[in-house]
Amino acid sequence: KGSIMRMGDGEAAEDIQVVSTGSLGLDIALGVGGLPRGRVVEIYGPESSGKTTLTLQVIAELQKLGGTAAFIDAEHALDVQYAAKLGVNVPDLLISQPDTGEQALEITDALVRSGSIDMIVIDSVAALVPKAEIEGEMGDSLPGLQARLMSQALRKLTGTIKRTNCLVIFINQIRMKIGVMFGNPETTTGGNALKFYSSVRLDIRRIGSIKKNDEVIGNETRVKVVKNKVSPPFREAIFDILYGEGISRQGEIIDLGVQAKIVDKAGAWYSYNGEKIGQGKDNAREFLRENPEIAREIENRIRESLG
Repeated sequence: KGSIMRMGDGEAAEDIQVVSTGSLGLDIALGVGGLPRGRVVEIYGPESSGKTTLTLQVIAELQKLGGTAAFIDAEHALDVQYAAKLGVNVPDLLISQPDTGEQALEITDALVRSGSIDMIVIDSVAALVPKAEIEGEMGDSLPGLQARLMSQALRKLTGTIKRTNCLVIFINQIRMKIGVMFGNPETTTGGNALKFYSSVRLDIRRIGSIKKNDEVIGNETRVKVVKNKVSPPFREAIFDILYGEGISRQGEIIDLGVQAKIVDKAGAWYSYNGEKIGQGKDNAREFLRENPEIAREIENRIRESLG
């Protein structure tokens, strides 16, 4: 009993539950309104492209819904003050700083099995160092060890993740393949297993700087949905990440509003319903910050028009 069931029984074909990414454009690009629960998600990109910022933003969104999140900090580099600025409820966040890759994945397995955790972030796959490597000498060659570790862990984890409806996010780094003449020389660490087991893979890149006068106040970021098992892939979202504030929700509402012809742009002026809301993006952003009900109204219209 329970080992096989009909697809029409209700339990088999449930609607996908999602957690918002904190970015309106990315939620729309993902096609289902956020990251799917009960699945594995991989977020990768170059250094300081916003990988950890994006995941902390997802944690903040989950906590708003009353969920419990855990952060496996294999890089030992989590900035708690920054997490709090992004809206993460730090006292309620479970954090672990494991010594070895095996320990990190063992903790992940235990947390998933407990059924009381809604989301786990592993930061990052590259920092999951196998025990044999830690105990060995510098310069020891241990080929394929990390890939085998990841492959075994994901084989064990996927079934439990689905049963407990837990969202597991792996943050990954980029490496260069040597001797690639044609095609993309970039690859992610930890072997191929994660590429197969992930339901969603996000490629995050910094594509420019945001300046106020001469001071850089943030990054312009592009996220591409490279793989998506829950909706059509290869869509992308562009948004601003402001230092000390995270993803600029107001900036996104302005950009997507202009794109959907809900907000009018004439020269440097932005207007909504015939009323001017600011000259230049900074002033328009400030206006929406001071008038959250107008921001919410524009956001709802964007969601309706962009599906």
